[in-house]
Amino acid sequence: MSQPPAPPPLPTRSHTLSHLATCTPPSPARTWQTAPHPHLPLLATACADRTVRVYSLSHFTLQTTIGGGHKRSVRALAWKPMSRGQSTLATGSFDASAGIWRKWESGGGDAAHDYTNLNPGGKGDDDDDDDGGDGDGDEEYNFASILDGHDSEIKSVAWSASGQYLATCSRDKSVWIWEELEDEDSFETVAVLQEHEADVKCVAWHPESDVLASGSYDDTVRVYREDVDDWVQVAQMGGHGKTVWWVEFEGSGMGRVLEAGVEENGERRAVLEERERAGPRLLSASDDCTVRIWRKVVKDEEGGGQTAGGVPSIFRKSIEEEWVTEAVLPLRHDRAIYAASWSRRSGMIVSTGSDGRIVVYKEQWRAAVPNGVEEEATAGGDQEMANGEGTAAKSKDETASLTEWVVVAEIEGAHDVFEINHVCWAKRYDKGKRNEDEEVIVSTGDDGEVKIWTLEEVSSSGGA
Repeated sequence: MSQPPAPPPLPTRSHTLSHLATCTPPSPARTWQTAPHPHLPLLATACADRTVRVYSLSHFTLQTTIGGGHKRSVRALAWKPMSRGQSTLATGSFDASAGIWRKWESGGGDAAHDYTNLNPGGKGDDDDDDDGGDGDGDEEYNFASILDGHDSEIKSVAWSASGQYLATCSRDKSVWIWEELEDEDSFETVAVLQEHEADVKCVAWHPESDVLASGSYDDTVRVYREDVDDWVQVAQMGGHGKTVWWVEFEGSGMGRVLEAGVEENGERRAVLEERERAGPRLLSASDDCTVRIWRKVVKDEEGGGQTAGGVPSIFRKSIEEEWVTEAVLPLRHDRAIYAASWSRRSGMIVSTGSDGRIVVYKEQWRAAVPNGVEEEATAGGDQEMANGEGTAAKSKDETASLTEWVVVAEIEGAHDVFEINHVCWAKRYDKGKRNEDEEVIVSTGDDGEVKIWTLEEVSSSGGA
């Protein structure tokens, strides 16, 4: 019997992805998601054995195993921002509940140095031991409160940028918004959003305002904001052909990444000015093997609340928003994309999924190409976008056509034969870091492992 043809070699890329470390010991069960601490060298990982494992980003060793709060797999987690002096972690579980965990930081304030030299040994995997059996002991993370209300598995949790709100979403087709009250450990349900028609897979908050996005098994992305005393849907985006597994907003002020090369180019300057007006973009990753970039359309002001005849209007301006597909990233995955992450430092995007591949993309100014031939076709080729915005290879949106996304690095079989459930960027803290702004990529897989990767630009001479 003839053997199937070998896969083609990966094309030459401008960057290399290199395995730096695997956090030890690994989880004995599947790991779903990993979240870097907002200001400490720590990683929290959601595990199928009903625990959260907290690893050191300095030594890549287990520091704490948090358990006892959930009855089923911990599916999702998120650190609360803006909480110096105390680490607050939200978890979402297949038991339909969300948990809030708190721990006082030694030294308070910016205590990163307190964690840099933690004992790198750590104890071995304690599985279901009550005491956690590791570095600083899980008794330091107190199970502060439990949030009940969902009827089925919670798939994602996310804190708003201010830390005031926590969003959760579930297989029960709903998105809940909880507000933390001044009375510590108390939360109030402020909204139950039921616009999706199927399992809601993910939620993400805007980095500058209280705007929430969600993605679902119904193939749509939706955006919500508060209107008077209620939360409402303000946008619905179609375009993906299958389940939307992940949504994430761009970091604030990332337009500066493209400042180089603008110079006196008026068209390029106009692109950056338009992006500043529109605010951070949104990415979505899907079972249809694509990552899409969405941009909010800035509406012209409507005459200061007056009608066309100059008579003051008694009607309130519509809060509905229009989001359009600005780009579809180059097609490099051949199975479902479970997660994608937008770097807050470099503006690069990393994606991963069922095919076990990690891919890194970078946006750049589009160079003139003879005869309009693309160096590398982007996802979909001549395939029409579902929302009629043009083809994936080149958007008809003039503000987007001046830029292009290119693949700068990729690696296959990053977790051997296992699926990768999540990927994200994290600040680098280990002794090998080259500068204070360097980042690493963190991947989380079905093999129970959390792996750390470095991204390095390849020199023109061919060496890294």
